[in-house]
Amino acid sequence: MLGGGAWGSALACEFARGGHEVRLWAREPAVAREIRERRSNAGYLPGVELSSGIAATSEIGEATQGAEALVIVVPSEFYRGVLRELAPLVPEQALLVSATKGLELDTLLRMSEVAAAELPGRTVAALSGPSFALEVARGQPTAVVLASQDSAAAERLQRALSSRSLRVYASSDVIGVELGGALKNVIAIAAGILDGLGYGHNTVAALITRGLAEISRLAIAQGGRAETLAGLAGLGDLVLTCTGSLSRNRSLGQALGRGQTLERALGGTRQVVEGVRTTLAACALGERAGIELPIALQMRDVLERGKPPREAVEQLMLRTLKRE
Repeated sequence: MLGGGAWGSALACEFARGGHEVRLWAREPAVAREIRERRSNAGYLPGVELSSGIAATSEIGEATQGAEALVIVVPSEFYRGVLRELAPLVPEQALLVSATKGLELDTLLRMSEVAAAELPGRTVAALSGPSFALEVARGQPTAVVLASQDSAAAERLQRALSSRSLRVYASSDVIGVELGGALKNVIAIAAGILDGLGYGHNTVAALITRGLAEISRLAIAQGGRAETLAGLAGLGDLVLTCTGSLSRNRSLGQALGRGQTLERALGGTRQVVEGVRTTLAACALGERAGIELPIALQMRDVLERGKPPREAVEQLMLRTLKRE
């Protein structure tokens, strides 16, 4: 496991429960030490006792030595740098699993594309789906999707990673799985804004439905499949992130809807809120592909240009009328 945040620690817990030997790399030595000595990661997963089957270290070479699979769970903005650090250390036959939900802002690449560029010739899979880290860490039943163009590798990982509490579905649609996981964070910020403004269930239902249409348009234009966006990595993750109280992106939106500035809202958490950078990347990707993304564009205006959230909602409602 490469990444000692909430999601990396939660997956490490799950895989250790499944009987795997798990080594977790955390860049911060204090985090690795806390996991080793106290079996906790209180800054990211408060109140969770981590499995004794997790060996934590801040030395990346120690974590990767002899590994059969490397699960990469670092924020998108640090992803390429970690892969460059990793390149000379990856065991020859190791499978790569990307569990980061985001886009690289400068290049607009998906995380598996970044991995392919930095570690050419390697088999890369993408893991996504409706999965709050805290619930996974506690062993609550969760279903996710693992996508790879190498069907044999996908099935091997599916068998290895599935357990009593984690059901893994295999897919060949890496594009749809990754874009569904990344773009839902944009819509989740908008859902939080609606809640912060005091709007009700009608408004959120409309947002989720039109948000899914927006995500699907862009994903299909990039080569993804419609059925993927209707499944766990699309609709499932979107509904969870737009309605669940554990969603960091929704919480950010709530703060913005209640009048906080972006800087103040982000200052209240040590965890990365991927939706902020993904909003900018999604808008750029949509413009490059000629795809209309009205919700993402309004979120960009709120996040980057300081547009009042209520004004953004009003402009979405007053757009030119269309057929569904």
